[in-house]
Amino acid sequence: MKTINYVLTLICLASLLKTNHTNAQGLSVHKFGEIYEENIKWSPFPAFPPEARLAILVGDPKKPGPYVIRVRVPAGVILRPHLHPEDRIYTVISGVFYIGLGTKFDASKLKAYPPGSVIILPGNTPHFHWARSGSYETQVTANGPLGISYILPSDDPRNKMKY
Repeated sequence: MKTINYVLTLICLASLLKTNHTNAQGLSVHKFGEIYEENIKWSPFPAFPPEARLAILVGDPKKPGPYVIRVRVPAGVILRPHLHPEDRIYTVISGVFYIGLGTKFDASKLKAYPPGSVIILPGNTPHFHWARSGSYETQVTANGPLGISYILPSDDPRNKMKY
């Protein structure tokens, strides 16, 4: 009886492990798919401060078409004034997301958005972020290609070696 229970346990475990909790990223918008939170692949993004991370969930942000990404920023990190050519929809997943509008960083212009908030940011709107009260995670939905231009080139992490 113990042998039968052991074999049944192994069969159940094997079938559980075969469940489609794949590590797929950049899912196609043209077919059914899913990504479980534990399988999200986080990577540095050259246009962000080195501590920040980005994950591609749907689509290819480098190409025309819809995409969904997530951004994680640890406490204290500031993304200096920048803009994106594409219209964006931000959804706050965790933490408090602080965003301010303008071409100069001004902490008094920051507005705090708690988890569950949705923020619309029209393309080419100068803005800045600060992980003021702790780390945050946002989900960004937009149509690519993704673009980011800093107001001051010296604020762009991609240019740090140049200045």
